[in-house]
Amino acid sequence: MSDLVFISPFFIVANLQDSVSFYVDKLGFGVQYIGPEEEPYFAMIGRGPVSLMLKSSGQPVPNQEYHAAGVVFSQPLQDDTDNLRGFKLADTDGYVLFFARPKA
Repeated sequence: MSDLVFISPFFIVANLQDSVSFYVDKLGFGVQYIGPEEEPYFAMIGRGPVSLMLKSSGQPVPNQEYHAAGVVFSQPLQDDTDNLRGFKLADTDGYVLFFARPKA
């Protein structure tokens, strides 16, 4: 089996241009791809060995996808005290993963 050398997270975003602008203007990422030309809804951005994929498909509600796959949540989608809206789930070894975004 080959060693993995990087990971490219895929984020569902509410507004593609706003998200791309944030990563480029505030975090120093570069645009690798935005498309399709006529009505862009997908982007790949990167900085050094780090890359992210962004897809605009309306308001992000990530827990529906995982719920449909039978994932058990240790914390449902909710607002927390850190001004984040997110949810927690555990992987097969019990590691807790927190998926969140700043509250609107």
